[in-house]
Amino acid sequence: MNRPRVLFAGLFHETHTFLEGTTALHDFQVFRGADLLRCTGDSSPLGGALESAKAFGWEVVPTVDFRASPSAIVEDTVIEDFWRDLTARIPPQIDAVYLVLHGAMVSQSFPDVEGEILARLRQRVGEVPIFGVFDLHANFTQRMAELSSCLVAYRQNPHTDGRAAAKIAADLLQRSLKTQQFPRTYWQHPPLVWPPTGTGTADEPMRALEAVARQLESQNADFWTVNVIAGFAFADTPDTGVSFTVCTTGPETPVRAALQELCDLAAKLKDRGNVVDPPIEDALATLKTQPDGLTVLVEPSDNIGGGAPGDGTGLLRALIDHGVSNAAIAINDPDAVRQLTKRPVHKPITLDIGGKGSRLDAGPLPLEIGLLWTSDGKFELEDKQSHLASMAGDRFDMGPCAVVRHRDITILLTSRKTPPFDLGQWRSQGIDPAKLSVIVVKAAVAHRRAYDPIAARMIWVDTPGPCTSNLRSLPYRNIHRPIFPLDSHS
Repeated sequence: MNRPRVLFAGLFHETHTFLEGTTALHDFQVFRGADLLRCTGDSSPLGGALESAKAFGWEVVPTVDFRASPSAIVEDTVIEDFWRDLTARIPPQIDAVYLVLHGAMVSQSFPDVEGEILARLRQRVGEVPIFGVFDLHANFTQRMAELSSCLVAYRQNPHTDGRAAAKIAADLLQRSLKTQQFPRTYWQHPPLVWPPTGTGTADEPMRALEAVARQLESQNADFWTVNVIAGFAFADTPDTGVSFTVCTTGPETPVRAALQELCDLAAKLKDRGNVVDPPIEDALATLKTQPDGLTVLVEPSDNIGGGAPGDGTGLLRALIDHGVSNAAIAINDPDAVRQLTKRPVHKPITLDIGGKGSRLDAGPLPLEIGLLWTSDGKFELEDKQSHLASMAGDRFDMGPCAVVRHRDITILLTSRKTPPFDLGQWRSQGIDPAKLSVIVVKAAVAHRRAYDPIAARMIWVDTPGPCTSNLRSLPYRNIHRPIFPLDSHS
């Protein structure tokens, strides 16, 4: 028997459509051809899938992998460059396709980029099985369901299982190739959209939904996988929000019943997913009465993992106004880093810090600071199963960095947005977060795997920013209405 010939490709971007500007080709990390194989065995989903391919003895056809951190709408040229690179490497005959996707990618012309790519790919390769892995925060669509065979979602948030989910998808593709059974995907989208703060799988409603999904898999031999898809609230597309899929080789009736059971449970728990954060003043007032230990202040509105610029000044201003000591915050500000590159250490300088990336922020904050040190910003991830590993693999580059101090507040200035999902971000810069009294984390949920073990308490706060948990404040135009919580009668 000939080795199965499996085409591999990746397209990974979580698109925040309420951000200013666009995301261009130079914002993507690109692997082409044999360069993809260098990822084999690393901490990324692609690395896990390639490792499985090697174990199964597949003949891998490496094509192209585009991946970028969450950011604004993607320029159409990126999609066309990806497609041109992909099609140039498709051989005359393949047995299957394996894709590493995000599922919430939006370009200037395509609100459903993954659906568009699947449509083009299906037309090009015919009826071969198309399997793959995708992020739990996808905005899945009917088009994606119809044009793929079996896509597997991450099952944990924080995304500690991106690599594991990719290997599950590879296992299922191997099953399909061996048995010549080809599943199809059914999809259902209840009228619900939840902010990222409401989609942690350790809490309701996601915990209950994932438990039911796993139960449905075990009770139905024909169900290859059942996906709970939290959605990405900051992409204004028709199908933004919560949805569910079942990949099956069985009849449609039990699938529809299973999907409806999940939709009904989501509706019952809908208020649990609509997490809204308390005002910043209320949160900081409690710090004066807190016992010893690290307080993690979580700022979802400037959630870097959701596409925010990571330079919001709301919490920095509050820390200064309240005289908080032994505190640290990371601000993405390449301009400030450039100005500090050749400055003498400890000599005071007044700089405009942050406030440049979102019109919702109060703007740059002039601060007198002292430079402690600079670095190239590169670090190896301490946790190879973290959410950051699912995005970047084993290493991350923050770009040139500067560590500065204002009063008793340490500020890590980066040149590249860095999701705060790994403590190596701080320790590589000479800062031990466990020895701080207060640390600011620009995230929603995915930081918890890193910070839960060292935090005495974790407080979510509301500040001005594009990733606000108050979804009713966002100017949706394309999402299907009515939908909860945007419409009171939904």
